Amino acid sequence: MLRRWVAGRVGTACVLVALAAGCARIERQPVPEPLVSKANVPGLAYARFWGDEVPKDVVAFVQTHMPGVKQMASRVGQEQGRPLVEYLALSGGADDGAFGAGLLVGWTQRGDRPRFEVVTGVSAGALIAPYAFLGPAYDRQLAELWTKSDPQLVATPQLLAALFGAEAIADAGPLRALIAKHVDRRMLREIAQEYGNGRLLMIGTTNLDAQRQVMWNMGEIAAAAGRDPEAAQLFRDVLLASASIPGIFPPVHIKVRAGGETFEEMHVDGGPTRQVFLAPAQFSLRTFDGFYARPPIRRVYVVRNGRLAPAYEAVEPNTLAISARSLFTVTKNQGLGDINRIYAMTQRDGAEFRLASIPASFTGRSTQSFDPAYMKALFEVGYRLGLGGKAWVTAPPDAVPMAQR
Repeated sequence: MLRRWVAGRVGTACVLVALAAGCARIERQPVPEPLVSKANVPGLAYARFWGDEVPKDVVAFVQTHMPGVKQMASRVGQEQGRPLVEYLALSGGADDGAFGAGLLVGWTQRGDRPRFEVVTGVSAGALIAPYAFLGPAYDRQLAELWTKSDPQLVATPQLLAALFGAEAIADAGPLRALIAKHVDRRMLREIAQEYGNGRLLMIGTTNLDAQRQVMWNMGEIAAAAGRDPEAAQLFRDVLLASASIPGIFPPVHIKVRAGGETFEEMHVDGGPTRQVFLAPAQFSLRTFDGFYARPPIRRVYVVRNGRLAPAYEAVEPNTLAISARSLFTVTKNQGLGDINRIYAMTQRDGAEFRLASIPASFTGRSTQSFDPAYMKALFEVGYRLGLGGKAWVTAPPDAVPMAQR
């Protein structure tokens, strides 16, 4: 995990921030508040949505702007004589993302890994999601990303730069390069093809100015990448933004147009708004039932790249240790709340729910950020669970099934 790396550097960063008061600020032109809801990426007006609202006539919107979804309804598998629609939601978790990666690879080896109609990802989950979306053919690259990376391939500390007003205490250049290496033209082309077949890949970021989640339709962006190199770069930038922990990694600045002018939005890790997501809470999974010959069976898989149960750790009696422990406690409980939200949606809409998380039996600890030994061990734990088919529970720890309410 990032805990030790964060705690070890926050103290220095705080000193630098204090010393840097009055240093030159990084200049940008943010979107004026009245134009926030009107801002769009040029040429990609329907490539993203607010994570807390649904278009007024969502069926008409999808039929007009995402016509492949109706085509997907005619291609899904069958179970018990009914269409079967399967969803995968991948949470954040920093280097704990090795768990989700291993789970998917093991699931492939088991032989019953679904072809998900919808895949969503946040933070570490965003870096897994394209591979999960494209399926077993990308397992080798997925395993390589999560078992052969080391801290130098992810981030470079830049504490001196922080002294002069940098946006973060680490340079994300190595992570940007790693994403560029893996997200090549072949991957973008295949994601665009699957999007044309109606499947959806959604990534969550946080618009820091607006304090709102943004859901990016990565298939729409990939489809545009074939004709526009800037769309290919946007695809990579969204993945980087979703994984950019505020204060640790710099935010990603995305150019948008509103009111005839160009502005910059500031996007960071999707975790501050949602640790894991499926759709806006007010959206019903039954919305598109009319696209199917019969009402489908829906099965939602949620992978929490972290532990669900409280984990005891004696906290050092100092400001930095207390602050770091509190931050991670907030994040952990927010993740549980987001899982409960998805569970409530499935209960309301008659969908099946499946949840996997790092088992309490795994007691490994990282000694540095993106510790290779820790990630390999966690990947193996996920792999064994995926291979054995025993990774899933049918409700969050503290959930009460609707029938018992």
